[in-house]
Amino acid sequence: MRLKLFGVGSGRLGMLAELGRSGAGSLALPGCLLYTRGGSAPHLTYDTLGEVAGVPPVAQLTLSFMAELHEVLEEYKKGAAKFIGMPDTAVYCSLHDPVAPCPSGYNTNKAVSVWGSSGRMEITASKFMDIQRAIQPDWFQCISDGDTISGEVSRKRAKKSVDRSLSFLDACLQLLEKSPELQGSVMFGAIEGGDVLEERLRSARETAKRPVGGFLLDGFQGSAMAKETKLKLIASVTAELPEDKPRIIHGMGKPDEVLECIERGVDIFESFFPFQVTERGCALVFGYDYQPGPEAAAVLKQNGAQDLEKNGAEEDQDEIAKADPEMTPFEIFLKDKRYQDDFGPLLEGCTCYCCQRHTRAYLHHLLVTNELLAGVLLMMHNFQHYFSFFGAIRDALRDNKLDQLKKFIFSQALQGPANARTDQ
Repeated sequence: MRLKLFGVGSGRLGMLAELGRSGAGSLALPGCLLYTRGGSAPHLTYDTLGEVAGVPPVAQLTLSFMAELHEVLEEYKKGAAKFIGMPDTAVYCSLHDPVAPCPSGYNTNKAVSVWGSSGRMEITASKFMDIQRAIQPDWFQCISDGDTISGEVSRKRAKKSVDRSLSFLDACLQLLEKSPELQGSVMFGAIEGGDVLEERLRSARETAKRPVGGFLLDGFQGSAMAKETKLKLIASVTAELPEDKPRIIHGMGKPDEVLECIERGVDIFESFFPFQVTERGCALVFGYDYQPGPEAAAVLKQNGAQDLEKNGAEEDQDEIAKADPEMTPFEIFLKDKRYQDDFGPLLEGCTCYCCQRHTRAYLHHLLVTNELLAGVLLMMHNFQHYFSFFGAIRDALRDNKLDQLKKFIFSQALQGPANARTDQ
């Protein structure tokens, strides 16, 4: 794996080349991973995933799923990528599923806990590397103590998370050298330390001294840490990291969060956010064309006015918020009755399979009747729209216009969820 940067300004525009065991893959940066559950894109078969444009060349697997397949993969001997039917896709193995928060208080000096369908599993450094040898990932997050996101964390606990993570990293690096099955794999070191700046910086400096292939900024998921604190810590940590190695962050997926992280030097994100939106019965409809022509601008204005008219009184907004408090301004809630006679696509101008063939009214019908096809169509749309958003980010960086894109995205973030209908 080799990182090429094309310029460092308000973000790191570049390319991760020589991916996968063949070395033929590449990931444009800033970019995202393909979120999977047990190696499968949620709601989608391999064939339906093929209908989605812009699918990332790196799939994310989670140890919480794969650990339960350890014995099967060990006997299979050909690695997880081939086992899940994606032999040409590079694989990144993270410790936890970003959609499923882990209970706090179960990590020790000798092991961390992960939760699968069968419950809690204690993972030591030795067991962790045994599982990785069976998975044979192209990249993987080293085991770490990231249990520092559940509210206020003491300085003592933050220091302990860094000490444990560095100890795990050293043990795993030694085992990596002795593992022929993993000689083509790249280990990412985790930067821990909770919300304590001194510990975050110590973690970054010490991890950078080790022969890791990249860095994971861990412990920023969830809402326990204030946004301003997160952004300050991310900027401080990335300033300590070498420029020639990629940085990945877990648990940050909303469009406005992504842009703020990119400004602070983060390269790679997860794509769990489109899955969360799909599970809410929602469709991503935010715009990312920050410099539309006169005709596109007119459509943008018209679409916004139409939705405002449909939204009616403010109490409708309150009802939507009560339906799911996690709903964001970047999506529309298709179970709402206002969509039962809306025969337009989910998003005007979208080229995805769903928007080209189906209407909002049809998706509303599928959702209220609990048809499984609703998840399939929404997942196809939400994935493609999200992946296209990252293409727009790279274009904005290339044109030195990330500030304009950020301003456009943030203007939509100020609207209510159901007001977010825009043209691409």
